Amino acid sequence: MTGEVVILDGGLATELEARGFDLSDRLWSARLLLTHPDAIEDVHLDYFRAGAQVATTASYQATVPGFAAAGLDRATALAAIRTSVALARRALERYAEELGLQTSGLRVAGSVGPYGAMLADGSEYRDDHDPGSTVLRDVHGPRIEALVEAGADLLAFETIPTIREAEVLMRLLDGVDVPAWLSFSCRDGASTSAGEPIADAMAVGIHPRVVAVGVNCTAPRFLPPLLAAARGIASVPRIAYPNGGDRWDASARRWMADAGGVFDPQTVASWTGLGATWLGGCCGTRPAHIVALAGHVSRDAS
Repeated sequence: MTGEVVILDGGLATELEARGFDLSDRLWSARLLLTHPDAIEDVHLDYFRAGAQVATTASYQATVPGFAAAGLDRATALAAIRTSVALARRALERYAEELGLQTSGLRVAGSVGPYGAMLADGSEYRDDHDPGSTVLRDVHGPRIEALVEAGADLLAFETIPTIREAEVLMRLLDGVDVPAWLSFSCRDGASTSAGEPIADAMAVGIHPRVVAVGVNCTAPRFLPPLLAAARGIASVPRIAYPNGGDRWDASARRWMADAGGVFDPQTVASWTGLGATWLGGCCGTRPAHIVALAGHVSRDAS
């Protein structure tokens, strides 16, 4: 995929909610790995049909301690994480079979959300937590191992708010034999959610197995200055998949209207001029957004 524009999927939880599922539980979409796995597979399939080349697993909020806090044991947690890969893989194979395609251009990315997501209090969008490197390693390590064992093609280190957490993830990446991308959540056009310069944060992603580094689940209007601020750090491709422009309200556990702009597929497609060749959507985006994004990318390429 190096050198070509890669179309990512959009918001998995957003689409599940649109289909009537209540995700207010602290496990968010990870709960459906146990209760409605077929629904997750169907959403993955619809994103492939929309033009996505990558299915991002429903493991963003799936961790051993997170499941424990919800009253579920370690074995259940690890089995759910492995199931997330199996569901995305089945969707990929169903899509390929529908069109009689080879699957070589399609991928399953194992989602590794931040420590703050496990807390279910919006910490991934703030700078008020730092459990230390040891805790971060102990939370992320088992999930990464389970995703790799289950056959994820790459890892999605996403919505990362701090440099410290990114550094821990890079050390964990040393211990597995798959590539990964690294993307940060940001609070403005210059810094991560923890207030660290985005260029310093992205520099952490200079690693032999990192295929792209960038920003996700951030208001669309902030992405151009963030991508521009980090243009000179390395030749690693950029990844950009903003949210729909709203703001996460942790107390209400829902996205609230904000002045963050809207997800405009044509604008997102234009970010290739800023070095972003991995493009998609995050919370607040749906398959129709990916259809439009893929169309704009295709037209621009021709």
